[in-house]
Amino acid sequence: MTYCVGIRLNAGLVFLSDSRTNAGLDAISTFRKMMVYEKPGDRFMCLLSAGNLSISQSVREILQVEKIPQEHGDPITIWNAKSMFDAVRVLGSAVRRIYDTDGPALRNAGIDFNASMIFGGQIAGEAMRLFLVYSAGNFIEATRETCFFQVGESKYGKPILDRVLTPTTPLDEAAKCALVSMDSTLKSNLSVGLPLDMVVYEAGSLQSDKVVCIDEHNPYFQMIHSTWGERLREVFEGIDDPRWDGGSADHPLMVGSGRYEVMRKIATPSEKIV
Repeated sequence: MTYCVGIRLNAGLVFLSDSRTNAGLDAISTFRKMMVYEKPGDRFMCLLSAGNLSISQSVREILQVEKIPQEHGDPITIWNAKSMFDAVRVLGSAVRRIYDTDGPALRNAGIDFNASMIFGGQIAGEAMRLFLVYSAGNFIEATRETCFFQVGESKYGKPILDRVLTPTTPLDEAAKCALVSMDSTLKSNLSVGLPLDMVVYEAGSLQSDKVVCIDEHNPYFQMIHSTWGERLREVFEGIDDPRWDGGSADHPLMVGSGRYEVMRKIATPSEKIV
């Protein structure tokens, strides 16, 4: 399993991925899930992948040479695409090419064609864009209402993203939020593991020097891990315990309701066990 998150903000993009693969209790390994495609001054793109490792690795390699024919002009590749929409179409084509090549053999072996990807970036002349790509090669795009995508083991890290992120969130704050999201996932699921890969991209820069690999010795991530746990306990302890004598509590738990009633069976004397 894995966990990857991509975030699109007014200020830029944040990408974060773990590196654990799990093919059984005795087959746990480390493989990178992130690939950056960059032509400084012209384009910046980042790909995160989850699912079957052989599929995602094949797609990642083919993407660098995949072409979409045009009726007029040269075929479209990720290196000459005029828009991120065209670039993600090239990615979808690469996914379908691997499906055509490996899909039948995988089905015969009883293995699903399972791969999902986050792909985003910016090409000179257009705004930043972020996409979620499915196993069929189709995709959806992030919007102002939904400014992040997750793939893999997403449920543990989603609450903090939902509560914190908006399009106006500053980049560094979003990076911190992504790391807290990852820490929550690492805490709750052994199939997600260090080291992590993180890229932070500033809008309009068409390149990034904020690329980091984070292991268990990274001082900032150690601080995130310890501080987040401590603050959660402090907040939890600061919340009142439930009070059952509703009349004397500011926020009583036990209040009368004509709508809801506990389903409870009271034994009659003849039904009591002697």
